[in-house]
Amino acid sequence: MKRTLAKASTLLATLLISASALAAPVKLVVAASPVPHAEILEAIKPQLAKQGVDLEVKVFNDYIQPNLQVEDKHLDANFYQHIPYLDQFNKNRGTHLVVASNPVHIEPFGAYSVKIKKVADLKDGATVAIPNDPTNTARALLLLQQNGLIKLKDPSNINSTEKDITANPKQLKFKELEAATLPRVLNQVDLALINANYALEAKLNPKRDALFVETKSPYANLLVSRADNKNSDAVRKLAAALTSPEAKKFIETKYKGAVIPAF
Repeated sequence: MKRTLAKASTLLATLLISASALAAPVKLVVAASPVPHAEILEAIKPQLAKQGVDLEVKVFNDYIQPNLQVEDKHLDANFYQHIPYLDQFNKNRGTHLVVASNPVHIEPFGAYSVKIKKVADLKDGATVAIPNDPTNTARALLLLQQNGLIKLKDPSNINSTEKDITANPKQLKFKELEAATLPRVLNQVDLALINANYALEAKLNPKRDALFVETKSPYANLLVSRADNKNSDAVRKLAAALTSPEAKKFIETKYKGAVIPAF
């Protein structure tokens, strides 16, 4: 009798192990900007597959739809933004998105030009293109201030707007445009302040090509999801993979300082 029970227990354990091995992986659909976010996600796919997570990356070229589609549960999470942008988006759009990982990487925000080689060459009345979303508008203005081109009412206010400019000695003219279009208008303006993901996509390296870049930044990019799935097993595994040694090595090797690990 004891031998029979032992055999039955062994058989049951074998069946359970086999069933677990044959279980379908959990599907996780994540939105991302093409560079570097989608590339980082693709790099950690094999790591997640070993943990039973089938990661599908949906590439977007704008900053609006990835959040809306996660909010509406068409997607599970997204990876392309920093906390100041997320907070402003939730406030303006009435969404309820939440941070789902530790900071992953920093993309140095930079100023680019095809018309001048150094800041001193920027003429009076020059046209400067900056992103038109509130957080990145402020980010651009803060960077211009740090490089002596303007002065702001509060030098530390990450919500600054053009109305907060108190001094503009060169009488710079600002053109606010959708962030994704900025690389394409470089030949139409004197200076453009561009998010690193769009700069890299346009083959511009912040470390090599920018006239000046951020030296410190509160704008680390991270994983974003909803409160109802933030603590799901699959999202937690993705969050861990994004801040793993493998992810860090990929970022450092692939981008060579143009994108910097934040962990």
